[in-house]
Amino acid sequence: MNSMNIVAIFFAAIFTSNILLTLYLGMCSFLSVSRQVKTAVGLGFAVIFVMTITSGLNWLVYYYLLEPFGLDYLRFIVFIIVIAAFVQLVEMIIERVSDTLYTALGIFLPLITVNCAIMGASLFMIIRHYSLAESIAFGAGSGIGWMMAIVAMAGIRLRLKNARVPKGLEGAGITLIIAGIMSMAFMGFTGMISIN
Repeated sequence: MNSMNIVAIFFAAIFTSNILLTLYLGMCSFLSVSRQVKTAVGLGFAVIFVMTITSGLNWLVYYYLLEPFGLDYLRFIVFIIVIAAFVQLVEMIIERVSDTLYTALGIFLPLITVNCAIMGASLFMIIRHYSLAESIAFGAGSGIGWMMAIVAMAGIRLRLKNARVPKGLEGAGITLIIAGIMSMAFMGFTGMISIN
């Protein structure tokens, strides 16, 4: 295992292959929860935690349970079960630690279960034949990249409250335009590090 490869995968997942802004996975919660910075940060940390741990767990399940027994066709169902169980655990922890954050995240916390970015990270590790360490690095980098994007969007949307936005672009219109511009900015990093 090449430690340089792990570092490259980690940073590429944050910048050049950002799961949200270059692969367009996880957009629904990105657009919905990015209204307040505090909520975006809370959900971002939850996504980092869930994506990092479930990438490792799903790797173990796939290579030690599904593949040896010829059950790899069940990977979608099993990955969703692992993600859902882990999200339940995170939800219970957040409810105990910070009732304010739990209330602010509302329905979006359980929706991490069906966040396609988390499922995508688990599927990419299989498609790209990552090792366990590479899978965890990719999951952590993808989560950090997702959090970075949602916090940046929340900060921009906060500033837009005082800006004069044309009537036809208020709300979702200007948010999608900003997301597109952010996506183009992240795609500018594409030539620096690439992961397959």
